[in-house]
Amino acid sequence: MVGDAPGPDTVGGGRAGRADPSLRVPRKVALASLVGTTIEWFDFFIYGTAAALVFGKLFFPAASPTAGTIAAFGTFAAGFLARPFGGAVFAHFGDRVGRKPMLVWSLLLMGACTVAIGLLPSYAAIGVAAPILLVVLRIGQGFGVGGEWGGAALMAVENAPANRRGFYGSWPQVGVPLGLVCGTGAFLVLDVTLSEAQFLSWGWRVPFLASAVLIGVGMWIRLTVSESPVFRESMEARSAARMPVVEAFRTYPKEILLASGSFLATNATFYVGSVWLVSYATTSLGYDRTEILGANTLLSASDIPMILLLGLLSDHVGRRRMFLAGMAVLAVFAVPYFLLVETGNVVLFVLGGLVVQACRSAVYGPQSAYFAEQFPTRLRYSGASLAYQLASILGGVAPTICAVLVAATGSLMAVAGYVVVMALISLACSWAMSETLERGLVEDPRAPVGTAVGGSGR
Repeated sequence: MVGDAPGPDTVGGGRAGRADPSLRVPRKVALASLVGTTIEWFDFFIYGTAAALVFGKLFFPAASPTAGTIAAFGTFAAGFLARPFGGAVFAHFGDRVGRKPMLVWSLLLMGACTVAIGLLPSYAAIGVAAPILLVVLRIGQGFGVGGEWGGAALMAVENAPANRRGFYGSWPQVGVPLGLVCGTGAFLVLDVTLSEAQFLSWGWRVPFLASAVLIGVGMWIRLTVSESPVFRESMEARSAARMPVVEAFRTYPKEILLASGSFLATNATFYVGSVWLVSYATTSLGYDRTEILGANTLLSASDIPMILLLGLLSDHVGRRRMFLAGMAVLAVFAVPYFLLVETGNVVLFVLGGLVVQACRSAVYGPQSAYFAEQFPTRLRYSGASLAYQLASILGGVAPTICAVLVAATGSLMAVAGYVVVMALISLACSWAMSETLERGLVEDPRAPVGTAVGGSGR
């Protein structure tokens, strides 16, 4: 595995032909985090694809096509509104009880809600109860995924060698594009093999119901992973906060808000491309639905190596520089990107998307390590999770905002302007943040560099 060189706080060096024993646990934890987050995000994202393709017709049939699409995206956004609450609840217990139990419960909640959506009757069968139940289940999905990221990211980062936290922390991040690849790929296969009537009748339900099997696999893997050693040491020292979420907000408000703002554009543009453009490109720009699903699957797959490589690069050049570079290029490239999308040429669509993916990966690769290094162990789940999930609110409503902007202006350039504004906000927040590469994981993140605890430095 690339980047497995042991840090100064690992036990012993590697030997030719043999894996360093000190790296077995980090690798196992990284793999478990990857599998679990892939399943969680698969569940979360298949809802977005279904919202773009079928939910408007099945759950809001009385509305016009535009109003039905906006309503479907509104239910999609409901999951994001629930994410900070899920993040807060799971973070409270994650900082008091442990990271591992929260990962198990978040996976169970997500799986139950996803399977229930697959079994949900449409508006034609049960009337207004259908969209109401759809929103309730979507809120359950959002609550579950709200607790997922913090636990998976911290398990990977807190188990990693000191000089490879960016790299190992990027593995749970890969679960996002991999989950999207699996979800979009599943819908692509169904779109190719089923008729329109079959797809609307029962085909869209298949990915939701398949989640039951995936959840079983994820649970088995997660139950075999040990608790984070950094957290165990914190518990042995009896330093757990009584109300970690409240204390994190009171003690580190600047760090939480800046970290959240630094992630805002990455989160928003992800859902603009993976959800809203699926609908807009096929209904207004003349793209074929199969073509767009295939293009998005390819773009999501390209994210995987970029996230890992840029996470590894952050272990050498720093987290803050990666964030600044990604957001600066995104702000400059937003308008050219949407001009490429407007051409109706799928090759130009993909080329523009690759540049945007690279900008987002420059943030998403180092993010787990960067956010974890902002907070002490006793408040780390709360601080990192809240920063991530607060950004998800505006990110999740991005498809709805895009639909409203285009309906009001008739121009895709309104969406380009929205992306530029988001990128500039994230650029400003990233500029105001401190570099944490040399500081690492410390019990006082505001202490001068060189006071790291427990081998947290480089």
